[in-house]
Amino acid sequence: MSLSIRNQLPGTVTAVTHGEAMATVKVRLSGGQNLTAAITREAADDLALAPGRAVRALVKSTEVSLATAPVEGLSIRNRLPGTVTSLATGDAMATVRVTVEGGELTAVITRDAAEDLALAAGTPVVALLKSTEVSLAAE
Repeated sequence: MSLSIRNQLPGTVTAVTHGEAMATVKVRLSGGQNLTAAITREAADDLALAPGRAVRALVKSTEVSLATAPVEGLSIRNRLPGTVTSLATGDAMATVRVTVEGGELTAVITRDAAEDLALAAGTPVVALLKSTEVSLAAE
């Protein structure tokens, strides 16, 4: 199946915590980073998610935020360090490609934000992904 979601990171489920309506799923990405996804309990059951299950973490590029330094005091669980590999700017928005261990992410942010952060190829960044914006596909 082909998807329009650019950000597709392979990994393995390490833990699943079931709540009444939602589940949190911890995933070890192929690059060694840990990621948390908050999905419906029904989806976790339908995908038969359990430790050891191969998955792909999916994140829309509009849901990836960037910081140029480590950030503290945030509820965002997923913080992936990386390096900007390319930047394409339009009149209003910018597309930023970031290499992280084991893959690549694309972030779509405002042009103003890209300029304020002085982003360019080679800039070290931290990609921030809310766990509620991470979807999972079973492999």
